[in-house]
Order: sequence, then C-alpha cells, then structure tokens
Amino acid sequence: MGKNLTSRAEDYSKWYNELVVKSDLAENSGVRGCMVIKPYGYAIWEKMQAQLDKMFKETGHENAYFPLFIPKSYLSKEASHVEGFAKECAVVTHYRLKNAEDGSGIVVDEDAKLEEELIVRPTSETIIWDTYRKWIQSYRDLPLKINQWANVVRWEMRTRLFLRTAEFLWQEGHTAHATREEAIEEAELMMNVYAEFVENYMGVPVIKGTKTESERFAGAEETYCIEALMQDGKALQAGTSHFLGQNFAKAFDVKFASKEGVQEHVWATSWGVSTRLMGALVMTHSDDNGLVLPPNLAPIQVVIVPIYKGMDQLDAISEKVNPLVKELRAKGITVKYDDRDTQKPGFKFNEYELKGVPVRLAVGQRDLANGTFEVARRDTLEKETVAADGIVDKIEALLKEMQANIFQKALDYRDSHITEVNSYEEFKKVLDEKGGFVSAHWDGSMETEDKIKEETKATIRCIPLNAKQEEGSCIVTGKPSSQRVLFAKAY
Repeated sequence: MGKNLTSRAEDYSKWYNELVVKSDLAENSGVRGCMVIKPYGYAIWEKMQAQLDKMFKETGHENAYFPLFIPKSYLSKEASHVEGFAKECAVVTHYRLKNAEDGSGIVVDEDAKLEEELIVRPTSETIIWDTYRKWIQSYRDLPLKINQWANVVRWEMRTRLFLRTAEFLWQEGHTAHATREEAIEEAELMMNVYAEFVENYMGVPVIKGTKTESERFAGAEETYCIEALMQDGKALQAGTSHFLGQNFAKAFDVKFASKEGVQEHVWATSWGVSTRLMGALVMTHSDDNGLVLPPNLAPIQVVIVPIYKGMDQLDAISEKVNPLVKELRAKGITVKYDDRDTQKPGFKFNEYELKGVPVRLAVGQRDLANGTFEVARRDTLEKETVAADGIVDKIEALLKEMQANIFQKALDYRDSHITEVNSYEEFKKVLDEKGGFVSAHWDGSMETEDKIKEETKATIRCIPLNAKQEEGSCIVTGKPSSQRVLFAKAY
C-alpha cells in the first residue's frame, strides 16, 4: 500500500490529518464535527483506558455512570461554570418528531416541547453534585471518590480528528472531601497519576504546573495540568486536575455532619483526560513513514510476515512460527501472524510501518534453513538477523528498549525547545523562528497575559510546579516577577 503522506516539514497539519485517516485510527463522520474511531484507533484507546482505570482503582476510586442530559437549571447554579461552557452547549428542546403534513419528511413536533431544556453534557459537575447531595450526609460518607467513563459534547466550529471534535470520549473524576487540604492533595495526586501514565505508557514527557486564573477550569479555584510539546513546536494540554473548593458544594447544598456534629460544606475536585491523548500520541512520536507507537500501548506489538512461494513453503514457515506466537502471547506480548495470501510481503511491510507496529519479523526459506528471523524495529527502522533460539528474549528486550528510546527522543526534543528569554522582542523571535516553550517573566496580570495572547497567539501554558524562584522583570511591562512561566502556541 502506498503511503503518499505529506511530509511533516512540508505541512505538519496536513501530515497529521492524513496519517490519522490512512493509518486507520479515525475518520470524519456524517455528523459535522464528529468522528468515527476505527477499530485500530479504538484498540489504542482501550489500552489507554485499561491502564488508567487500573491506576484510578489503585488510588481508591470507583466507577459509576451519570445521565447524558443535564437540566438547564442545574447548569445555572454555579455562575462561573455556566459562563465558561454556555457557548459550547448543545441543547435538547423537544422530545418527539412527526411526519410533515405536506409529505416532505420528518419535522419536529412543536407540541412536544420540553418544559425545561436539557443540555447534552459538556462536563458532569452539575448533575453529579446534585446526586452527591443525596449520597453525603456525614463525615463517614467521605471521601467520596467517583470516576466516570463517558462521552461529552462541546460544540466546536473548527474541528480536527482527536484534537478537537464536537463529541469526544473521556473520563471524569469527581471527588468530595471533608477538608480543603485533603481535596488539594487529591487534585495533586491525580495530576501525578496522569503524568505517570503519559510518560511511562505514552512515552510523552510532560511539565507539571498550575494554570493562570484566565486559563483555569470554569468554577475551579486551582487547575493543575500536564503540558506536552508536539514535534511542530506547539504545546498540548495532556490532562487537567481541578481543586474546586466549595463552589459546587455550596451551589448544590452538599453538606456533611462533622465529627463534632457541625454541618459543613464538602470540598471538591474534578479531573479528566480524553481521546485528545490519541492526538498527542500521534504528533509526539510519528514520522514521515507513518505512526510510531510506544510498545506499551501498541495494539499489535509484534507482527510476523512470512515470505514464501507456494503453500508448501507457507506450511513449513507456519510450523516454525505458530509455537513462537504461542510463546510470545504467554508472555503477554500481542502478536499477529499475517499469513494472508491476498497481499505481497512488501505491501504488508508498508502497512505495518504505516500503522506503527513496534517490531516486525520476516521469515523466508533462507531463514528456515539458517534458523533465523529478520527483525525490524519501527522507531529507528533498523534491521538485524537474530537466531531463532534467542528470538523471544530479543523481542522482550527490544520492546523495553524501544519504549525507553521513544520517550528519550521526545524528551531531548522537548528540552531543546525550552528557551529562556528576557525581552519581548526575543520572546517574539523565538516563537516565530524556533517555537516550543518560551520561559519568561510575567507580571501576574490578566491584562499583560491578554496582550501577549492577542499580539503573538501564545498563551501561558502553565506556572511550573518545580520552577525555581527567580527575581526578574516582566518582558512586557517591566514590573517585578518572582519566577518564570511557560508560554507557547498551543492546540
């Protein structure tokens, strides 16, 4: 199969869009702004989901499910929340259709108007906190740590597969605590869980930080985030965790009786990651030949391609390969033996390179005679011949090596694209010519933040948690600043 991919250097955005479609991850649907996630793409999401779900449960969270629809009045109860989401909401106004009297087709039945409009959830804080009011009575009911795997709708005008779609898949955690300190600890814990997953499984290095006031989640007192850098020098928010204070508890009157018998409002968090992580995975590692998938998340970790003429040769190869397939699967390695007779080996090599399968084995008559396999690794495209009796150990070691190598390559790129600047002129030059994260002093005002965004399209991605305190002057106003923050153009 010919790849015919636009190169990253030629047009990064076009390369990404083509790659997502040609590698069978997803495609646009008949519904404007929505996507179809194809089986190969969904298999990656399932692996992400399974690992994250395991990590959530290990930190004491349970899964539940809440309604897709939210009464409009619920959304109105927390002022900053409704203001933050009002322009993105899809609204259900009627509950029935009918055939048009003139025979022109189906129309909305005007007699079936809802008494109260329903919002298709953009996020579930409001419906969940209305529920928590019934679940929480006493300090004995706390902490309450719930996660939901769901879809949400945020009406988008400009969409891109995985990165920004009107409907997307995600998880959203919602927790309630007896004290402020406990809730902050939870928000920080989940940020760290996300960072561990994104770095150790996706192979994507991240910077942990907090958002500025203007970039915070609507209704949050603090938003913790992990920020990643894509190969085109743009940042991508890979996950967020919010300390909500008592805002939602007060809006929905969620109180508990303390040990002393005093009625108090609970303290809250929410946190989430979405199928946007699929976009981050593609954009961080892939190359002009196709996807490059980290072994920890690849649906197929090893593919074996026989090279043969006639069924006798294929039978001989299969006799050698089938026990190897069983042995690899017994070790938890996902393997595919592609013995299709409808495609030539060259087509298959191309296909699995495009799909980012980490390790490819090829075996032909010469390999049978010599007791060897040809081993190709996707990350570096290197090939070597390996003796059959050492092939399992080789594959196990290679998968670990590739996972580490993919992460290190992304880390080297990220670190070489964090640039400290001390003037606005230098700031703009780095943004235009180099890209990446720009580390600069900022005076802490929303006015300066807005001015920079308007003039350069760069936003403050985060205030890094591990940043050293360093006295300086804001690059725009010259006012005092106690530490640098990270700016970037972003998805």
